[in-house]
Amino acid sequence: MKRRTLRKFSAAPAKDHHNVYVVLLDSAVGKIRKVKVLNPNRDPAKPCVYVGMTGLPVQKRFENHKRGIKSSSLVRRYGLRLLPELYEHLNPMPYEAAVQMERDLTEDLRRAGYTVVGGH
Repeated sequence: MKRRTLRKFSAAPAKDHHNVYVVLLDSAVGKIRKVKVLNPNRDPAKPCVYVGMTGLPVQKRFENHKRGIKSSSLVRRYGLRLLPELYEHLNPMPYEAAVQMERDLTEDLRRAGYTVVGGH
């Protein structure tokens, strides 16, 4: 009798399960010196945002940030809510594409005048 392994019966890993996301931050973030240096051309009328990437569902990742699980200190302290209108149309995607998209989205939002943190 042929030996059965768990690998044979488990589902294949999903290829396109990574997401980029944008979190609205409190406007107090715009007063932090380090953030001002990163965003010299920011428009004070536009919101402060955090751009990130995850393999988890976006809402779960935001909850983890707020609980302090592998979180950005700025999102934990100042995160208000997700801004799906800025990222939903981009998701899901493979890991490599998500890494690049995180950088591109960060640059695009900065160019548009947003105060952006994250987006490594």
